Amino acid sequence: QVQLVESGGGLVQSGGSLRLSCAASGRTFSLYAMGWFRQAPGKEREFVATISRTGSYTYYVDSVKGRFTISRDNAENTVYLQMNSLKPEDTAVYYCAAARSATTRSLDEYNYWGQGTQVTVSS
Repeated sequence: QVQLVESGGGLVQSGGSLRLSCAASGRTFSLYAMGWFRQAPGKEREFVATISRTGSYTYYVDSVKGRFTISRDNAENTVYLQMNSLKPEDTAVYYCAAARSATTRSLDEYNYWGQGTQVTVSS
């Protein structure tokens, strides 16, 4: 019922910044908690950040706290991930996801997924 399309990935040097966007279809975007996950080659997909339906609550994995900011614009059906002070270990495919549940770190609680956008951070 929800289509998600990520954009904004690319190649940056260590210490640089990127802003990822995730555009959602439909008229019920505000009913979903949203999350960002990432997956490096040969590794399992891992949680990065989540935001509540109203945007009042956010949660981040420890490795990105203070560097990444998740936000949403329900009027535009879009969720963002602002990534600052990027490190080579941030290199991964980043996925946007939507959950009918409350904010969660659990991958299996997300109902819809985008196809991902590549983020590469060079040293």
